[in-house]
Amino acid sequence: MDWPIAEVARMSGVTARTLRHHDEVGLLPPARIGANGHRYYEEQQLLRLQQILVLRALGVGLPEVGRILAEQVDEVDALRGHHRRLLAERDRLDALAGTVSRTIAELEHSRKDGNPITINRPENLFEGIQPSQYQESLHDFPEHAEEVARTVAAMTPQDIEAGQRERTTQMILLADLMAAGHPADAAPVQAQIDSQYQAMTELRPVTAEEYRAVGRSCVDNDAWRAAYEAIAPGLAAYQRDAIKAYATTRLS
Repeated sequence: MDWPIAEVARMSGVTARTLRHHDEVGLLPPARIGANGHRYYEEQQLLRLQQILVLRALGVGLPEVGRILAEQVDEVDALRGHHRRLLAERDRLDALAGTVSRTIAELEHSRKDGNPITINRPENLFEGIQPSQYQESLHDFPEHAEEVARTVAAMTPQDIEAGQRERTTQMILLADLMAAGHPADAAPVQAQIDSQYQAMTELRPVTAEEYRAVGRSCVDNDAWRAAYEAIAPGLAAYQRDAIKAYATTRLS
């Protein structure tokens, strides 16, 4: 039995355009091409597509996905390896969700008392966060990634922790605005986005189009989307829309 590309796209959630690209780069050739020019896929190709999607969900880039698939011999052994990585990622995300939950509680408590936030155990802010992940997620922005790497190399561990704490707080504040029903282009939201933009431009100038691309990556980049969605469902798209509005009204 085989399935046409449109059906495979429907089943997998991958666009037909992406499937055609996978074929063009040799990552996922179809089982056959019909007389009508359409691509058709059999079970073997569906299994390979599953592996591609699993690896992509784990943050593996397409070139590395191709290398992994080319080197593997036994499909069951490969799936066992993917399964182990998924379980490890699940545990990391569980830890990250717990980290964010504790930070929310700390912030809410400080607001209720009207006192500055006091973190009882600062190390808890970073459980489940791997410092290298932020830089790895910038692969679509090589110039900015280079500046981040240079900046981080000159920072003390205390400075790095302070920066991570600030980013987490910004994401939580944005989630609060979203939960309160503020549209992405509302003034309080745009004030938060302006703060984020100013922090980016301390490293290097960022154009309107670059900032829009950063916004899109909040949804398109697996690592970024997972971080936002761990705080609040829909936050990744909310951040993207807020950045788009900011770039249009403030930077264009």
